[in-house]
Amino acid sequence: MFEYVAVLTSIILGLAITHLLQGTARLIQDPEAGRPYWVHLVWVLYMFLLSVFWWWWEFRLKHLAVWSFPVYVFVILFAVALYLLCAMLYPARLDRYEGFRDYFYSRRAWFFGLFMLFMLIDVGDSLLKGGAYFASLGPEYIVTRAVKLVLCVVAIRTENEAFHGAFAVANVVQQLSWALRFYDTVG
Repeated sequence: MFEYVAVLTSIILGLAITHLLQGTARLIQDPEAGRPYWVHLVWVLYMFLLSVFWWWWEFRLKHLAVWSFPVYVFVILFAVALYLLCAMLYPARLDRYEGFRDYFYSRRAWFFGLFMLFMLIDVGDSLLKGGAYFASLGPEYIVTRAVKLVLCVVAIRTENEAFHGAFAVANVVQQLSWALRFYDTVG
């Protein structure tokens, strides 16, 4: 069953990564595509890393003995949440905005609201992988999720560039650190 679910989630994940890469290529190829904004680009990098790592982390689901329909839907929705986060970073049309800075801040409630949902689903996903697995993540896992949830609420309420830049950079650093320390092998 895992292979069956992995195919569908891989398609959704592939669309997410494609969306990020196409948006970034459009920025490089077409100066008229919109004025780049560094905070937006750091979030693009973070979402790319998160998307690539997500597949690696989900491989642990191969150990799940029983796949029910609710579990199947849950894992699919987890992939969909990731896709939507990636899709939020590059709009189909940017002509209604003065550039990516304006777009990013005008859509921050959606982006950070989806990010909060994604993190809550991630906790459920970690629990789904078993109590021993969840415990192996240690207190850092819960603390970082709680802190990120609070910071997402702040991000929804403020346009402060220093805050948003620090939040984006901190997520990239934390994501790389987490992946290198906890996921050096598949499964």
